[in-house]
Amino acid sequence: MSAAGFLTKEQCDSIVSAIKEAESNTSGEIRVHIESECKGDPFERAVSVFRHLKMYETAARNGVLIYLAIKSRKVAIVGDKGINDAVPEGFWDETYHFMASRFKDGDFSGGLTGAIILAGEKLKEYFPYQSDDINEQSDEISFGK
Repeated sequence: MSAAGFLTKEQCDSIVSAIKEAESNTSGEIRVHIESECKGDPFERAVSVFRHLKMYETAARNGVLIYLAIKSRKVAIVGDKGINDAVPEGFWDETYHFMASRFKDGDFSGGLTGAIILAGEKLKEYFPYQSDDINEQSDEISFGK
């Protein structure tokens, strides 16, 4: 199964809606990337995808990528420098564990949407929504091979 065909259109729409909802509470920029396989370390791969998507191109360096490799069953969360400088160690642990537990039950869409909402809630403490906030990153899911 290809990464692009992994979720239904309705599930993709739900994930995009969750991103929009989460970003209504924070100036942080949240993206989701799904691909079939990750041959190495998922965090390193997620960092590579983060760079490829130019997620570092935000004014506050507050982009976050939720990465999923479906066949490899690997997941990672990567925050940009602005986030990493502001938040405590282990900041993403709760979000990661929530998502991983849903994935184990086969609920990939629910795991992603829940993780996105949780990430937005956590980010708003450090990066609250600003009235002049602009959407600096696409809300659409990106897909790899």
